[in-house]
This record gives sequence, structure tokens and C-alpha cells, in this order.
Amino acid sequence: MDDSGCQEGGVGVYTVPSEGGKVTVRFGDDAVCLISAVPNQGFTVSTSRTQAQTLKVTFSASRHRSEVTATTQPQSRASVREVSW
Repeated sequence: MDDSGCQEGGVGVYTVPSEGGKVTVRFGDDAVCLISAVPNQGFTVSTSRTQAQTLKVTFSASRHRSEVTATTQPQSRASVREVSW
């Protein structure tokens, strides 16, 4: 993965907690990069990236899913979506 957009500028490093685990990302000028994704007990983790500016980390368990989305567009922010069934 090319981390060049994460090395300069931006708002820096943030850790985002969720029910499924913790995600640490670095927000750069024009990209967001994953530093770590640590699942809580009973959860597995997967990541996806549609573009350099958006990263999605999903923690999955048998009856719950936590989706953490970090983006730099239009501004640097992270959101958490919790889904149970």
C-alpha cells in the first residue's frame, strides 16, 4: 500500500473504538492510512479501500458487526456503524 498521502499534513493519528474492536488510522493531506485494527474477543477483522481518501474496517462476530469508516473527504473524520441481528 502506498502511504505517501499520509505522511504529511492532515490531522494526524486517531484511534476509533467500536464494539468489535479498535482502529487506529493516520489522516494525511490527501489520504487515510491504517495503522492497526485490533478485534475484540470473538470478532474477526477485514479492511477495504475504495480510494486513497476512504478506508473501511469491519469487525464481524456471529450476531454483531461493527463498521468503522475513516475518510478525508470532505474533511477528516471517522464514523462507526453498529449492526446486531
